[in-house]
Amino acid sequence: MRDEPTGGHDSATWSPLDSDGWYAARNATTALRDALVRAGLEKDFPYLRADLNAFGHSLVELGRVSPDTAERLAELLRLALASGFGADRGGLGHASTTANEHKGRT
Repeated sequence: MRDEPTGGHDSATWSPLDSDGWYAARNATTALRDALVRAGLEKDFPYLRADLNAFGHSLVELGRVSPDTAERLAELLRLALASGFGADRGGLGHASTTANEHKGRT
């Protein structure tokens, strides 16, 4: 009931900084931001940010972009795929390394 002890954990004090999902989203957002800067697209993604949904699942918010930006991004992806990028990756399973990066934090 209302007066029962909560076991020392108050859910009102939860912070995204207490979750590995937050660090995974932040690291992926940083990697994407760095790639966009190298491609000259840093100003074209004003809504880019790391986020967590209500269930604590990590997300990267790309936001809305102009049609010109979407076409430029599509062309970059086509060029990367044509040059063989991702051929040896066997998919996009590389995201797990960012989630494990902060396992030892206190």
